[in-house]
Amino acid sequence: MTARDRYPAALLALFGVWFVALGVAPHYRQDWLLENLLVFLIVPLLVATYRRLRFSNLAYTGIVVFLLLHEIGAHHTYSLVPYDAWATRLTGGTISDWFGFERNHFDRLVHFSYGICFAPATLELFEAKAPPKGAWRFILPLAFMNSHAVLYETLEWIATAVFGGDLGAAYLGTQGDVFDAQKDMALAFTGSVIALALLLLRRRRESSSIRGSSASASAPGA
Repeated sequence: MTARDRYPAALLALFGVWFVALGVAPHYRQDWLLENLLVFLIVPLLVATYRRLRFSNLAYTGIVVFLLLHEIGAHHTYSLVPYDAWATRLTGGTISDWFGFERNHFDRLVHFSYGICFAPATLELFEAKAPPKGAWRFILPLAFMNSHAVLYETLEWIATAVFGGDLGAAYLGTQGDVFDAQKDMALAFTGSVIALALLLLRRRRESSSIRGSSASASAPGA
């Protein structure tokens, strides 16, 4: 294993340990299996294509952070993640009391995190396979990521229609909010906009700095 491979390998090992630990006695085994269908697809795909498309360490970190959060939701069932109980043990108060929450918002956090965490990998995927120019460097990755948000909400709806009952309700996790899907997609969109804007701004500044250094080096008397 080369030095270049060690960091992704360490992240994969970390996720593997986390996955196994939270896969033991989840709150609702059938929901855990449904929640992890995409994980069973994404992780092997990343491993299989690693040599053909090696993402940056930042991109791999973002993906793994998202998956770690997702596994917490899968273990507890998203609408039952006990973050208020954790906050009470640490501080004596609850997050819901501090912010006036009337529902469990862990699913909202993870949808927003998707937009933040997958932005580096999405940007690098387009640059490697279909490099856009100008404003399309922002528009195409944004549309690509948010098409996944729409697809995920559609799959949730289909799964709920197929399984129904307690399993369908646990997987959908609307908690009585008729606009749950729209809010989830809006949060993923917001996270994508923020992360892509920051990444492209950083790259623009780096490019300007490189051009400035090159110009100084080639100037007469340099």
